[in-house]
Amino acid sequence: MRHRVGQRKLHRSTSHRLAMLNNMVTSLLEHQAIRTTLPKAKEARKLAERIITLGKRGGLSNVRLAARTVKDRDVLKKVFSEYKDRYAKRPGGYTRIIRLGFRRGDAAEMALLELVDRPEKKAAPAAEAPASTEETKAE
Repeated sequence: MRHRVGQRKLHRSTSHRLAMLNNMVTSLLEHQAIRTTLPKAKEARKLAERIITLGKRGGLSNVRLAARTVKDRDVLKKVFSEYKDRYAKRPGGYTRIIRLGFRRGDAAEMALLELVDRPEKKAAPAAEAPASTEETKAE
């Protein structure tokens, strides 16, 4: 039986897998959403949740632990300031996985991994629609 043994290997060597997941988590924390395959999203979610929890706890020791995964200093500052305040009252579950269907080329199941409670992007104001042809004929 393989109950709770290890993690997904994702057909990569250990160093490649760890580097890929670290980069995915950094991108997720920077952009607040990433599009990837479902198994990769499930693995990246584990790391991202841990990093945000370290950010909530604060302290130099936790900054150093988080810096092992998140190499970008600006993103690290964002975790220990913005995300710390945003998720202060949330006991866990900082990410959400939304299934997007299958990729056209190889039929891999795609997913959107995003942070919960992320601010919605403001839609650009719609340009005024051109006058219909009937209105222009009447004039």
